Amino acid sequence: MFSGIVEEAATVVKLEKEQDNLHITMKCSFIDELKIDQSISHNGVCLTVVKKDSETYTVTAIKETLEKTNLGLLKVGDKVNLERSVRADGRLDGHMVQGHVDQTAVCTEVKEAGGSWYYTFEYEPLKEDYITVEKGSVAVNGVSLTVVNSKPGSFQVAIIPYTYEVTNFHQIKPGTVVNIEFDILGKYISKIVKAELEGYIKNYLK
Repeated sequence: MFSGIVEEAATVVKLEKEQDNLHITMKCSFIDELKIDQSISHNGVCLTVVKKDSETYTVTAIKETLEKTNLGLLKVGDKVNLERSVRADGRLDGHMVQGHVDQTAVCTEVKEAGGSWYYTFEYEPLKEDYITVEKGSVAVNGVSLTVVNSKPGSFQVAIIPYTYEVTNFHQIKPGTVVNIEFDILGKYISKIVKAELEGYIKNYLK
């Protein structure tokens, strides 16, 4: 479980294909604290450390992960948002993020607003359960953010200078593909309401 509070943006130093898998090697500031089998969020995707040395560590993304996220688009030198799992005795400063990306979205606009930035993202609604709501939560590349200007298939988020610098948001521009994880509570509520409505219609038509 993660909170969407990114620790740093790590640099991709090596990409290696092996059949349908992609081994991603990165360099980060807390390499000494990592261990094999540890779960880390990478652009919002929960991946397991499979190898490490004194300077880098490696994770592996399988075919399904590559098809549903932007990890297959990575290039050497790209920045990847990192977050280690939430400690049971820590504060949940963001929102509940599972590290299970629902789908990708495309940035369509970046607008500066006196020291902050508004990013607009568009996505193809794959399920009715995948929605955003005004002032609700959404994870973009693993960053916990508040939705503004929610519309069917699109939404905006406001980015403060700290988030802009610490995460890979400073590399996002129109056309950039990002990972989206919709709010888990919203998905459950939406599914329950949908099931109740379908049940009501089914009983009404009997």
